[in-house]
Amino acid sequence: GQRGEEEEHHSLETFSFYLSEPLSKERVEAFSDGVYAIVATLLILDICEDNVPDPREVEEKFHSSLLEALSEYGPNYLAYFGSFVTIGLLWFVHHSLFLYVTKATRLMGLLNILSLAFIGGLPLAYQLTSEFAEKSHNEIEAIQVSCVITFFASIFQFAIWTTALLNEEETLHAFARYGGKEHAFMFAKLALYPCVSLGAFFLTCLLSEFSTTIFHLMQIVIPFAFLALRIFVRISLTAIKSVMSLSRRKVVLLEEEEACLSPNETLS
Repeated sequence: GQRGEEEEHHSLETFSFYLSEPLSKERVEAFSDGVYAIVATLLILDICEDNVPDPREVEEKFHSSLLEALSEYGPNYLAYFGSFVTIGLLWFVHHSLFLYVTKATRLMGLLNILSLAFIGGLPLAYQLTSEFAEKSHNEIEAIQVSCVITFFASIFQFAIWTTALLNEEETLHAFARYGGKEHAFMFAKLALYPCVSLGAFFLTCLLSEFSTTIFHLMQIVIPFAFLALRIFVRISLTAIKSVMSLSRRKVVLLEEEEACLSPNETLS
């Protein structure tokens, strides 16, 4: 009886609400993949349910031309592909992040759930951006809501990486730590969507007439930015290293010149 009480007491001590305690990384990834898959499926169901032309309408209104009938739903299809690409790229960033996370914590799991909550709002963003009339006040507000949803879905991913950096020796692979060869690239990859979506939000506030164009440009440019991101990071790091080496050389030359001068010359 005494041994059972000790074991029960020990088990109660190990169960606590500290956010730094470990969490199963595999379950976090499995749950996240399931949410991403469901959200992508909801997008497909939405586009198939509401944006397929009726056969009678094709015959009467478009003279049996299916392409002309589909062109009427062009903005809806564009919004669908943009939303699907956004989900795919956010999943890619999530996969890259947990590829370097060696141990998940409860705080990281909480931030991951918050990110997934906004990921689940992307079908709503698709419905909003394709529902209202073009260049109307409601369309502008719908685009701004979509930018906000994308921003929070991505900023919580960035917060997961920041949390992992606080205890990087236990939670991160050596490549993603400070000074690691993938550290700068991961920073740029995780900061891309928050910066672009926030910039698009403020641009739509200032240039409301071009809000639709700005939003679609954001959806089109980001995939190409991901492709060129590694090259841009390498060029930036090379430029920073060259500037730092030049400044160090100047300091070394000044020290050598001061060492070569006589004491009287240095005083004067």
